[in-house]
Amino acid sequence: MDFNPSPRAADLTARVRSFIDSEIAPIEMDFHHDIERRRFAGEDSWAPSSVLGELQTKAREQGLWNLFLPAGHEMDYAERFGTDGGTGLTNVDYAPIAEQMGRSFIAPLVFNCNAPDTGNMEVLLKYGSAEQRDQWLEPLLDGRIRSAFLMTEPGVASSDATNMEARAEVVGDEIVLNGRKWWSSGAGHPDCEVAIYMALTDPTAHKYQQHSMVLVPMKADGVKVERNLTAFGEFDEPLGHSEVSLTDVRLPLSAVIGGPGRAFEIAQGRLGPGRVHHCMRLIGLAERCLELACERATTRVAFGKPLANLGGNRERLAEARIKINQARLHVLHAAWKLDEGGPLAARSEVAEIKAAVPKMACEVVDMALQLHGGAGVSSDLPFVGAWANARSLRLADGPDEVHLGTVARQLLKPYVAAAAEARAGAEQ
Repeated sequence: MDFNPSPRAADLTARVRSFIDSEIAPIEMDFHHDIERRRFAGEDSWAPSSVLGELQTKAREQGLWNLFLPAGHEMDYAERFGTDGGTGLTNVDYAPIAEQMGRSFIAPLVFNCNAPDTGNMEVLLKYGSAEQRDQWLEPLLDGRIRSAFLMTEPGVASSDATNMEARAEVVGDEIVLNGRKWWSSGAGHPDCEVAIYMALTDPTAHKYQQHSMVLVPMKADGVKVERNLTAFGEFDEPLGHSEVSLTDVRLPLSAVIGGPGRAFEIAQGRLGPGRVHHCMRLIGLAERCLELACERATTRVAFGKPLANLGGNRERLAEARIKINQARLHVLHAAWKLDEGGPLAARSEVAEIKAAVPKMACEVVDMALQLHGGAGVSSDLPFVGAWANARSLRLADGPDEVHLGTVARQLLKPYVAAAAEARAGAEQ
């Protein structure tokens, strides 16, 4: 078990970090403040930013583009669409790169490595037809369009995906869609042109073969973005999270990914790597907040002492250091298990990190915010957005309780089997 990145991954990690420090960090707060200013002035806060476009062009010119592309499924896409080295990365190799991207809210978008586009592109790579790849994957890899993922529903407990009420019904040679989704990540972006929609197709089939995933053009008749939702008071421009209704949307059966009834299979293949990406970005976010906390603790003086020497702050900083290091190793282990055995082999490990890392990040961000006093709750510093991001991820891609249930189920499985065997023996 070796968590050291390959020479190529180490080089890419260093270059991504250098790009973030030199190109993104100097303009990031101005970028967010400009969105804030436009919103309060009644202007269009969702309009594409020329600054973001310029950064994307620079990143692509330097080969720092589509770095998420997975080893083994990239075909010729990595070489054609900018990944430096011309081939995809393992989860272990991508993990430290994702960590560096987590230091910035906009870095994943700059490198074309942002959710939900990465997950959607991986779905198309692994399960999409040649026609679907030509129509949607190539423009996504090229950065010409954005995408959304439509899964969660307002009317049911979406932590249990079998509760879905939205429909994707086969009628002749068409698929007909009806339903309402919310927290549809990416749907607010002005360049969002396609969504992956998950819905019930055949309620009589096995419960894990009842649902389908469908590629839905956002401009199709019957598709309507009802509203953009705020998360902790923020719209999260330019990507956003929207409530979307679909009313008698009729598409050819060729819009179904992999064929009807395969949604759960596709979701498992999509969510494992995506959760590693989320968790490694959160580690980068926590690392950045710890750095700011250390700077504050050693330069700010109160009651005649640096903050580091007051009120147990040294212990708090040390505990944050330990928690981040533990989380990083935990995620690298899950990434290694994914690389070695795939999503089923890493089921418990992926669930473990998804429950543990956002909670860790919330604690570290809160500690750093507290050390900054009143400034910590302002938009002059990144802590409010950082906390909102970490706290939201305790719900997104499944709430903590679902992941803990998965861990417990995997943990107890041999004990349950042994108990059942003992009971059977006793009855004989």
